[in-house]
Amino acid sequence: MKSIIFIIDGVGDRPNAEGNTPLKEANTPTLDRMAKEGICGIMNAVDVGVRPGSDTAHLAILGYDPHENYTGRGPFEASGVGIDVQPGDIAFRCNFATVDENFVVIDRRAGRIKNTEELEKAIDGIEVDGVKVIFKQSGGYRAALVLRGDKLSDKITEGDPHHEGLKVPEIKPLDDSEEAKRTADIVNKIIKISYEKLNNHPVNEERRKNGLPPANIILPRGVGKVPTIQPFSEKYGLKGACIAGTGLIKGIAKMVKLDYIDVEGATGTPETNFMNKARAIVNGLKTYDFILINVKGADEASHDGNYELKKKVIEKVDEMFKYILDNIDKNEVYIVLTGDHSTPIEEKDHSADPIPILIWGKSVRVDDVEKFDEFSTYKGGLCWIRGKYILPILLDLMGLSKKYGA
Repeated sequence: MKSIIFIIDGVGDRPNAEGNTPLKEANTPTLDRMAKEGICGIMNAVDVGVRPGSDTAHLAILGYDPHENYTGRGPFEASGVGIDVQPGDIAFRCNFATVDENFVVIDRRAGRIKNTEELEKAIDGIEVDGVKVIFKQSGGYRAALVLRGDKLSDKITEGDPHHEGLKVPEIKPLDDSEEAKRTADIVNKIIKISYEKLNNHPVNEERRKNGLPPANIILPRGVGKVPTIQPFSEKYGLKGACIAGTGLIKGIAKMVKLDYIDVEGATGTPETNFMNKARAIVNGLKTYDFILINVKGADEASHDGNYELKKKVIEKVDEMFKYILDNIDKNEVYIVLTGDHSTPIEEKDHSADPIPILIWGKSVRVDDVEKFDEFSTYKGGLCWIRGKYILPILLDLMGLSKKYGA
């Protein structure tokens, strides 16, 4: 038996004035068919009332307690962009940003700059107070920063004010340890060095000539110490892989030692190549026992408050599932379809609202649910579960669960 966990990132929503959500209004005949043929419910990835990030939610869904395995987003971002992180490294996610000469942030995303490979080279490989700096851009204005050396701590504040018009904050230690004080000092120096190296860089001089904001500083945030995590194959005895378009999800997969299946056109945006991902799932099942897939576009649309785009992304997912179901054997594959969190259009951010979930495959106890949306699946046989129960349920369906007791 094989299994798939399919995450529609940010799929859940709150009803608008008409009582609708993008998922409820979307034309999803295949998802509704799966709801009719499967068992449904609602799910909170981390816990009831907890508003999770995509990182903590995916860890929980994979059965890794985020309270034990999550130190911050930085380690997963760094791993996802291709940095070979090591336990004990201190990692950050970063933005290339635009500041004035007084370090007041003018644009946190430097005009959504697209090409930053040359800027990356100006920072990667420098050394500060005996600590090696590893820096890698991850597409556009995003990047990851890793510090490797002795006597470092992740107990520090961050260097991103999160709003334009504010000054880049000074990094400060969060405890009285010498390691925290040393790390805060090093990161403050790195921020200043980034400005010195980037402000008059040829790439930025050219951007100024073209009336574009320069990417003249980096803003580190999401600090965390790289944890030691049990490999997925050891934890579950499954050969697993991941399909995703965003660095964060790639990083989580790499940290738990899931193989990464590279898909042409997988961008993590509403313009991602949906059907290439669907084909990759079907082909991947020939090699792997388990596949985790994340489709990010619905979440992107939600953060932008774009109701119609979110609906269209969900309809693209439905087309993916038509292809998948046409090319697999229901007697050989179990599918879990859910989200990682809700991202309501009205909030333009994550919420603690539960997410629809269904399990489809051989011998599941079919309930009376006939539509996959927030208002229907809560009536299903799974009731209200947490993300940590998904893998144990799958293992039992696959005949791999170990008996507890005599």
